[in-house]
Amino acid sequence: MTLKKIIGKSILLAGSAFLLAACGNNSSEEIVANSAEDRYELDATTPAWQLDTKEEVTELTWYVNADWWNDSWGEDIVTKKMEEDLNIKVNFIKGDDTNLNTMFSGEDVADIVTVFDSNSQVAKQASTWAYSLDELAEKYDPYWNEVAAEDTLNWFQLEDGNTYGYPNYSNTAADYESGMIPANTNFLIRKDVYEAMGEPDFGTPEEFIASMEQMSEEYPDLIPLGFNDLGEGTGSLGDVFQDFLGVDLVNEDGSFKNRNLDEEYLGWLRTLRQVHSDGNISDDSFSDDGTAFDEKVKSGQYGTLMISGIAQLSGALQTWLAANPGAEYIAIDGPQHSEGNDPKLNQSGITGWMINYISKTTEDPAKVMQVFTYLQSEYGGILTSFGVEGETFEYDEEGKIVLLPEIQEIKDNDSERYKTEYRLGEFIFFGHDKYQALGSDSMQTPALIQPREWGEGLLYPHFVLENIDAEPGTQEARNLSAINTNWNTTLVSLIRSSSDDEFDSILANYEAFLDENGWDGIVDIRNEKMNLNREKLGLE
Repeated sequence: MTLKKIIGKSILLAGSAFLLAACGNNSSEEIVANSAEDRYELDATTPAWQLDTKEEVTELTWYVNADWWNDSWGEDIVTKKMEEDLNIKVNFIKGDDTNLNTMFSGEDVADIVTVFDSNSQVAKQASTWAYSLDELAEKYDPYWNEVAAEDTLNWFQLEDGNTYGYPNYSNTAADYESGMIPANTNFLIRKDVYEAMGEPDFGTPEEFIASMEQMSEEYPDLIPLGFNDLGEGTGSLGDVFQDFLGVDLVNEDGSFKNRNLDEEYLGWLRTLRQVHSDGNISDDSFSDDGTAFDEKVKSGQYGTLMISGIAQLSGALQTWLAANPGAEYIAIDGPQHSEGNDPKLNQSGITGWMINYISKTTEDPAKVMQVFTYLQSEYGGILTSFGVEGETFEYDEEGKIVLLPEIQEIKDNDSERYKTEYRLGEFIFFGHDKYQALGSDSMQTPALIQPREWGEGLLYPHFVLENIDAEPGTQEARNLSAINTNWNTTLVSLIRSSSDDEFDSILANYEAFLDENGWDGIVDIRNEKMNLNREKLGLE
């Protein structure tokens, strides 16, 4: 059963009485009844957790809709410090959609609820069961508005103009412009191979084909070109490759652009068709799963890599580098747009990942609001990323954060102890990529330093394209699912086609499939939602 069906059933049927009761018990007007005005005076320049004089420990429940979540509390340096600072204890409840359904069907919703789908019914109907963060900040903790990103708050506004949920890893335009967000897409080549080949160019289709052929001749044991596993999607050969080439996100008039049919992109797919025909793309690459791909990277079997998610591949890249210094994978310019477009590399968007809510059933909304402000602040970000100054880290002479030698030793050689006792980089409810930039180079994975340097200045917000698909359960959504599946097989077939004529025939079949499956209706919905995105963020 889908999350939409689960939440829809619990909210609209079994859960409606609960939600009304929740609203009645803690309505907007009655928040004042739970006011903390006898505990502290509001100060917009100071986080409320530093002002609160409440002496008794506040016990909170926190539901996380993920079976894999580490539900321990108070056993590691991060949550111990949170307990000390905030005077709280947290009981984590983790589960799946069934557990979420059970919770909403009953009367005991956790104080904090974390889900992963901003388009789910639980998110869309948050006004019926969760507090408005705008309202809680005004009544209990105006410092929230100092640490929460205005664009993110606007992005998550519901129709009533209020924001109820706040995500982690939500990157705004300011984050993209800051230079603190690392690129996650690269064209990599083994350094030893690159230098031995005379550092050839890969920028034009002709250069790309020739360099792949040279690599095949001089290094017959290597797979000349590798790419992320495709699975049911497109790996790093679809929108990732389009971004790398700098294909425009929208048409000149701002309308939705089917980038799969962009002439520049199709020209490079024809190039890949020729490379495959020359024997320089392995057919195994189309069927390898993530594990097989990682193992080949670990053993340096690829000459070049078109890679998305380099951070997720850091372990494999570092394993190869550690065993083969001088042969590490480095980033180069690779394929380029014929008109000189710069890459438009995507990163985590403004929607983020986890979305956190404060339930109307909580008995101390002031304290829970303090938790949100605490974790969203730089203080909380540094704590959850690096721990406590003097206990786990120190600042170097350049003002960068470095782990203490004994902590770095544990991190490098005893991952289980590091996770259990320190939990650094794991408590990610309000996590953000920008905190990586606060750490010194010594804290970075060596294999990622040069590729990230290459990507500086090449990130490009894709906000206008976020959350623009048709609502689940609609005919347009079903049509889009069929189209996406068709494009997965079409992409592979185009690259594996035996001739340009067969390529053209396969492409024509894809275009016909679009027409036969209501593509125009899908585009209409996307254009409507793109305009809404522009309104939310004040984009032109």
